[in-house]
Amino acid sequence: MSAVLSPPSKRPIRELPDELVSQIAAGEVVERPASVVRELVDNALDAGATQVTVRLLAGGVRLVSVEDDGGGIAREELPLALRRHATSKITSLADLESVGTMGFRGEALAAIASVSELTLLSRTAEQSTAFMLEASSGELRPAARSVGTTVEVKELFFSTPARRKFLKTDATEMAHCLEAVRRHALARPDVGFAVWHEGRLVEQWRPATREQRLADVLGEDFVVQSVEVEHRMGPLRVTGRAGVPDAARSRADWQFAYVNGRYVRDRVLTHAARSAYEDVLHGQRNPVYALYVDIDPARVDVNVHPTKIEVRFRDSREVHQAVRHAIEYALAAPRAGAPVLPMTPVTESLPPQPVWRQPEMPLGHKVSDIATLWAPTVVPAEAGTQSVPEALDSRLRGNDEIQWPLGRAIAQLQGIYILAENAHGLVVVDMHAAHERIVYERLKAQMDAREIASQPLLIPATFAATPQEVAVAESSATTLAQLGLEITALSPKTLAVRAVPTTLAQGDAVELARSVLAELAQHDSASVVERARNELLATMACHGAVRANRRLTIDEMNALLRQMEETERSDQCNHGRPTWRQVTVKELDALFLRGR
Repeated sequence: MSAVLSPPSKRPIRELPDELVSQIAAGEVVERPASVVRELVDNALDAGATQVTVRLLAGGVRLVSVEDDGGGIAREELPLALRRHATSKITSLADLESVGTMGFRGEALAAIASVSELTLLSRTAEQSTAFMLEASSGELRPAARSVGTTVEVKELFFSTPARRKFLKTDATEMAHCLEAVRRHALARPDVGFAVWHEGRLVEQWRPATREQRLADVLGEDFVVQSVEVEHRMGPLRVTGRAGVPDAARSRADWQFAYVNGRYVRDRVLTHAARSAYEDVLHGQRNPVYALYVDIDPARVDVNVHPTKIEVRFRDSREVHQAVRHAIEYALAAPRAGAPVLPMTPVTESLPPQPVWRQPEMPLGHKVSDIATLWAPTVVPAEAGTQSVPEALDSRLRGNDEIQWPLGRAIAQLQGIYILAENAHGLVVVDMHAAHERIVYERLKAQMDAREIASQPLLIPATFAATPQEVAVAESSATTLAQLGLEITALSPKTLAVRAVPTTLAQGDAVELARSVLAELAQHDSASVVERARNELLATMACHGAVRANRRLTIDEMNALLRQMEETERSDQCNHGRPTWRQVTVKELDALFLRGR
């Protein structure tokens, strides 16, 4: 039987002592050794450091030391640096509303000092010697050091043993500390970083370009399996690299988002990135990316949480749209779209390259014959009566430098796969998946200016709605109409669904309405419309694509390969599965033990 809590006795309101206030603040700022590393590296970067060295003992529990070559702290300012709300980063409310530094709260050093043994050693260029300050005693004395600052934090949480018990193993805490430095390293490729643990160099990243830093920190495979992101939308600029769908992981542990150089975890950015991958990601896989958002500091509030890892945008929909479009545009170009070898100019004596017609195909049209969409351009007299495949074949064989990225078709396997030969070896194409994407992208282009057809309900579906749902329904009537939905208010607490998309007429109207209203309340309305529309078109494309076990001629297979090279997002089908794979000659040689 649980104990009954007695009502608290009447106590007078008193001001808390400074020590207790600092420890309460420390509970918000300092969660574990990695929090200390993050805060101290922030300060080092704000001081203009070009080299930051982090030294750890016992995963950072016994020691966190951060050494930099920045501008240093003047002797007379050292005691002030350890006081709460003392900072050089901001001086007014205007500064707080447009923060341009990593730190600004003036809490970190005081909070850390309240739960550890902290020593501050610093020297400026104007001083002939460095000075060391011990936080516990307040003793300030001369010491030896070059220009810059070293902060040593020993025995973290020694004064609060209950909090120390919540820490994990040294290896786990060390991993968190390393991750904190890694996040800074990805944001500042111009700065060198080194991490030592128990006297052993664990990681070192020298100053480099951003692409080289991404390769150094995340590995060469990340750069190879990602595309460059470069997009500007009004006052926003989004850069970085987005992993190709094939590089997606089971966990969301390789998603790095930065706002004005600050690593953040933000739902707007995460949702925007995820929505950009919706058309190309398979199942519940998580995309990988390193994105850098540059925005006017006055348009983003970084003073949301003491850890400074959360932000709030003045116009979150603007940011959502910019990030989503940046990734979509980067992923749109098919990876088979660039020639394997440099393309030489086509002379008049060579047969012209085949082209795929873009007919005005009515919606829902079933593509029953790919050959009807395939035709040569006008063939010069020199080509004689050569067929398109013959002309293409002779062109490929006559000039080794001219190659189609996906090669030329040579066979069909089991009525499912197209086999093609290119400069690297063998290309295997999933026939239905590839054509499904082609039809899908064509349908999307045709539907850009149209609305989704709706079907009125004989009996409107009513449901009890929250004030937010009612407000969204009233303010988003036009958007809902584009989606084929008609939702009206019957009372301040009741909504009625009067029409739904024709394709979804048999579904749960109330559940559909609630999910769409929830999306509209949080995110860019255009993305909600596109997502709902694309789900309908994907179903149509699946039925319109050439089916498995359909025998294709060489002409038809080559037509499909050429269109894949020109169609956006053609590397994945509508469900995110890959449409083609490359098997190199080297891989084939290994299968047959050639060269061994």
